[in-house]
Amino acid sequence: MYTDLALYIDGDWKSGGGRKGEDVLNPATGKVLGHLPHASTSDLDQALQAASKGLTVWRATSAYDRAKVLRKAAALVRERADNIARMMTLEQGKVLAESRGEVLVTADIIEWFAEEGRRSYGRIVPGRIKGVRQLVVQEPVGVVAAFTPWNFPTLTPARKIGASLAAGCAIILKASEETPGSCVELVRCFIEAGLPAGVLNLVFGVPAEVSEHLLASDVVRKVSFTGSVPVGKHLAVLADAGLSVRFVDTACFRFVCNGSRSTSQPSRHEPETFAQYHFRSL
Repeated sequence: MYTDLALYIDGDWKSGGGRKGEDVLNPATGKVLGHLPHASTSDLDQALQAASKGLTVWRATSAYDRAKVLRKAAALVRERADNIARMMTLEQGKVLAESRGEVLVTADIIEWFAEEGRRSYGRIVPGRIKGVRQLVVQEPVGVVAAFTPWNFPTLTPARKIGASLAAGCAIILKASEETPGSCVELVRCFIEAGLPAGVLNLVFGVPAEVSEHLLASDVVRKVSFTGSVPVGKHLAVLADAGLSVRFVDTACFRFVCNGSRSTSQPSRHEPETFAQYHFRSL
C-alpha cells in the first residue's frame, strides 16, 4: 500500500489547499500511485521561518540528546524496513531485495551520525604568549537546504538529514518528485522519534523554482546537493549570487557532483565570481 503524500513544514503535514502538484507513477505499470503536492511560495517561506526557529531549539540541545533522537529514528526505520522497501519498489523500480537493503543501510547511516555527532570535539591550540590558551569550538553552521535525486530515495536523504541533525543544524529537504513516498516515510520516523517541529522540513515542487527561492534567502547557510552536473552548476551559481562580499573574500567552495569532488578558493583580487572561478575549467 502506498503512503499519503504531503509536505512537512513546521511540524505539520500539508496537502491540498489548492496547491499545484503532480501524479507519482509506478514505472513498471504506469499506474498512478498518488498525487504529490508542490510547495507554494508561501509554503517555502514558512519552511524557512520554521527552520530558523527550529535551529534555535536544536542547536541548544546537547549532542547527547540529539543522538538519542537519531538512534530512535534509526530503530524505527529498521522496524518499518519491509513496508518502506515495498513502497520504494513501487515508485522507484528496484527489486524488493535491493530496496530492503537500501532501507537497512539507511538506518545504519542515521545511527552512525548519531554517534559521530557526540564526537564533535574542539581543540586547544597553544598560544604564542605565555598563559594564553586558544580554544576551537565546533558550532552548527545554521539552516541547511538539501536536494536529493530519485535513485536512492532513502539513503541519500538520510545522509543529508543525519549529518545536519547530528551537527545541530535545522534542514529543509527538497526530495525527488519521482520517489517521494519513501522519503515521506523516512521523515515520519524522525518525527515519531521526537524531533522538534521546524528542525526538519520536507518540500517538493518544480526543482528550479524551489532552489531559486531557498537559496535566495539569508536564512540558508549551507547547501547540500546530490545529482547531475548541470543542476549542480545551476545551484552553485544561485549560491554564489547569495554570498556577501565578506564571504566571497574568504570562503572556500567545495563541490561534490557525480562522484567528483574539488575544493577551490579564488583570490580576493580576482573580479570573477565563485561559480565562474570554479567551473571555468570544467
